[in-house]
Amino acid sequence: MGSSTLRNAVTIVGASLAGLRAAETLRRDGFEGTISLVGDEPRVPYDRPPLSKQLLSGEWEVDRISLSPPERFMSLDLDLRLGRRATGLDVSSHTLDVDGATEEYDGLLIATGARCRTLPGTDGLAGVYTLRTLDDSLAIREALRGGPRRVVVVGAGFIGAEVASTAVGYGVPVTMVEALPVPLGRVLGDTVGSVVAEVHVDNGVDLRCGVGVDEICGTDRVESVRLSNEAVVEADLVVVGIGAIPNTDWLEDSGLTVDDGVLCDKTCLAAPDVTAAGDVARWPNPRYGEVMRVEHWDNAVEQGAHAARRLMLTDEEAVPFTPVPWFWSDQYDRKVQLAGRPRPDDEVALVDGSFEERRFAVIYGREGLLTAVFGMNRPRQVMQFKGLLQRGASWSEALEFAGN
Repeated sequence: MGSSTLRNAVTIVGASLAGLRAAETLRRDGFEGTISLVGDEPRVPYDRPPLSKQLLSGEWEVDRISLSPPERFMSLDLDLRLGRRATGLDVSSHTLDVDGATEEYDGLLIATGARCRTLPGTDGLAGVYTLRTLDDSLAIREALRGGPRRVVVVGAGFIGAEVASTAVGYGVPVTMVEALPVPLGRVLGDTVGSVVAEVHVDNGVDLRCGVGVDEICGTDRVESVRLSNEAVVEADLVVVGIGAIPNTDWLEDSGLTVDDGVLCDKTCLAAPDVTAAGDVARWPNPRYGEVMRVEHWDNAVEQGAHAARRLMLTDEEAVPFTPVPWFWSDQYDRKVQLAGRPRPDDEVALVDGSFEERRFAVIYGREGLLTAVFGMNRPRQVMQFKGLLQRGASWSEALEFAGN
């Protein structure tokens, strides 16, 4: 792989958070060439976390989810091409296809994000939604305001959990269905995952774990959900939150390595003069000795900036991208935060608060190292241990810091 510092133009595919932060970084660092921003949505980049929280609840309106004030956005002096879709790429000829038209690129940054997984047999069935875009959020909000009899949320991950908590705020009966025996058990482990589950039950959610969805039933509109244990749950609004698929279909035969995302090296370089960032990028993080793809807001910000700078550097100048992943979620009156990379078999220690009060911080450790911190209504403690994670602290050092 090689890269040149002498660029006249950079094309960013993906009018996303990562794409916008890349453009801002280039201008901030003094790049005076052309920056083209190509995005398939007809809108300037907007913030996605509020889509399942403040916007969905009606607390915010659309004007509050802008990622950049209009005057600052205009100051970037972008060749802005919204409502345009990248349809192909050939790294050997340095050409990009946009809506079928071929153009050359100098430097290319891919930030096309991901799309929601769907359930089979739900296409065209009214009342069944996924939540990824502004239009998705507004459609679900309108449906919730219409007073559905019962909402079913499929998937108890962070998006499903946020949708369930927001729907409860509308006073609607909510059933949440999760295939795992414990929500988030594969990430947080069963002990902490069970506490998260209890928060939903405390707020009136009918939580069904260890069961899948066999069928979404209805002729033109959803009427019920049939589960794998043969139970049937009535529903006239279903939101599916079962993960995301990187948007890489357009990169078939591009010359890039595509494997659950665009595979990059440790510096975010995917091919000569091509980088990737955000939900679509997969790279070896030397901090963890793991090839990872991270679908978090903070990662999109940091990786967008890093990938933009990588386009301006030679191989000798480039440095690895080594973040500590960090994420937050608002559910009911609880703010949950996770920093690091936990595994369900990690050692776990409670370092502040109590599970019973649903206000606590726990740390995770593996092979003598601190690997993660999770907090519920404990932002200060999470940030403190995040600092230890960034320093590569040992497990014993973390326990000593906690006073354990």
